[in-house]
Amino acid sequence: MDLQSLMSGISSSYTSTANTMTGIMIWTIIAAILAITGAILVYFLFVKSKADFKGFAKNLRDYLSFKTMHVEALIKMFYYAFVIYYVLTSINNLITYCSVGMVAQGLISFFEQLLLYPLVLRLIFELLMVLCRIWRNTDKLAEKK
Repeated sequence: MDLQSLMSGISSSYTSTANTMTGIMIWTIIAAILAITGAILVYFLFVKSKADFKGFAKNLRDYLSFKTMHVEALIKMFYYAFVIYYVLTSINNLITYCSVGMVAQGLISFFEQLLLYPLVLRLIFELLMVLCRIWRNTDKLAEKK
């Protein structure tokens, strides 16, 4: 392969990459403009609309206007996932340490992950739930007035 063909290959590759990058930048600008326009239209024509929606449209409107909150359910699911993870890894640590003859280290690691980690997680997630419930109760009080 001579130098001329190598240079033309590099130049062709650079031109192709430059065209691709230009296309990506143009599409990013178009997508941003469409997203902003769509958000404005959804907000003013659907969320802030005085129309009385029923069924799916009402549920969608409540979802888009943040009247229904899903944070509590997500917090609970994350808590369950973390606890199950720590229980399973504690069993794995016990088996791993015992298989290499480090029984004492395995038992310490097992009980640490089985008891201590879920307890600390429970305290953290309870604090998060308290914040959610304070928000919910404050919102209910504001609705009564």
